[in-house]
Amino acid sequence: MRIALGIEYDGSGFSGWETQARGRTVQNVVEIALAEIATSPIQTVCAGRTDSGVHAYGQVVHFDTSAERPETAWVLGTNTRLPGDVSIKWAKAVPDSFHARYSAVSRCYHYWIKEGYSRSALSRDRATFIPGVLNIQQMATASKSLVGEYDFSAFRSSRCQSRTPWRTIHSIDVFRYGEMVKIKVVANAFLQHMVRNLVGSLVEVGKGRKSPCWLKETLLSKDRRCAGPTMAPNGLYLVEVTYPTDFQIPRLSDSGFL
Repeated sequence: MRIALGIEYDGSGFSGWETQARGRTVQNVVEIALAEIATSPIQTVCAGRTDSGVHAYGQVVHFDTSAERPETAWVLGTNTRLPGDVSIKWAKAVPDSFHARYSAVSRCYHYWIKEGYSRSALSRDRATFIPGVLNIQQMATASKSLVGEYDFSAFRSSRCQSRTPWRTIHSIDVFRYGEMVKIKVVANAFLQHMVRNLVGSLVEVGKGRKSPCWLKETLLSKDRRCAGPTMAPNGLYLVEVTYPTDFQIPRLSDSGFL
C-alpha cells in the first residue's frame, strides 16, 4: 500500500530534509514517528529536498507499507510522536503509480523579506532582513524575463547534482505587505539554491544596484558569477506541490491553509 502525506515544518532547527550522517533532519524524525505507527521501518520519498533552515507549508511525501491503518492514524497518531516543529497535515492512500517527486507537475516557493530600518526579533528565523526599502515594481519588471523554459545555470549552485540546468518557470510575482515583501515563484522543478539565487538577483534590482534588463543578461550568460548573492535560507518556504488531478492530492485551498 502506498500512502501520501502533506507535511509542514519549521526548518530552523533542522539540517534540511534529507537524512544524513550528522545533524537533525526532517526526514529522520518523520520516518521514526511513522515507523511507530506502522510497527515496521518506513522510508519516505519527498517532492523536494529542502536545505538547512528552509521551511515548508506543503511538502509532499510518499511511502510504502504493509500496515493497514486509517488515514486519521497516519495523521493524528504520527503527530503525537513528532516534535512541535513538524506536523502531518493530511494522509491519503494513493496508487502505486504515484511518486511524490516524479509525478509532480509544479512546485511553488515563497521567499519572505523583512525590509525597513530595524530588524525583527520575532521573524529572524522566518524572513530575511534587508535594510531600506526595495523597489518592488522594478523587481516585478525584471522577474518577467525569467518566465519560460531556460537554462538556469546562472542561478544554480556549484554543488547541484541535476543532470540538466533546464527548468520552466511558470510565474514570478512580487507582493508587499507593510514591511514584508513576498516573492512567489512557480516552476515545474528547481535546481539547488535556484530560488535563493534568483531572489538575491532580484534584490540587487530592488536596491537600485542593477537595472531590470540586467537579469535577462545574467540568465543568458549561464554564468553563476554574474548573478546576485545566494539569499539566506530562513526566508524560503516550500508552499505547494501540484499533481495531475487523477491522484486527487489535496491542494492548500482544500486543506484550509492560507
